Amino acid sequence: MKYSLLIALAAFVLVGCDKQKAAIDDDKDATKTAIDYRKNAVDVAAAEAKKQADIDAAVEKAKIEANKDATQAQLDADKKKADAQAEFEKAKLDAEKK
Repeated sequence: MKYSLLIALAAFVLVGCDKQKAAIDDDKDATKTAIDYRKNAVDVAAAEAKKQADIDAAVEKAKIEANKDATQAQLDADKKKADAQAEFEKAKLDAEKK
């Protein structure tokens, strides 16, 4: 009877330990799964941030190009204005001489 009581107690302890180990393994697996999900979320967020940065860079480049074009157009207009002013001054001098 003592032996059967000891065997039953040992079996109970082993089953209890196995349940605790299984619970620990389940907790470990759940933690690893949660970490994997977070890693995936970080990857997705980084990819989206890169896409947005590319879009922002393209917009900024377009603004710079537009500003350059507008400035060059203004400078071309100023050049034509200077040419016209010089022609006017020359014509005025010619008219005064006559």
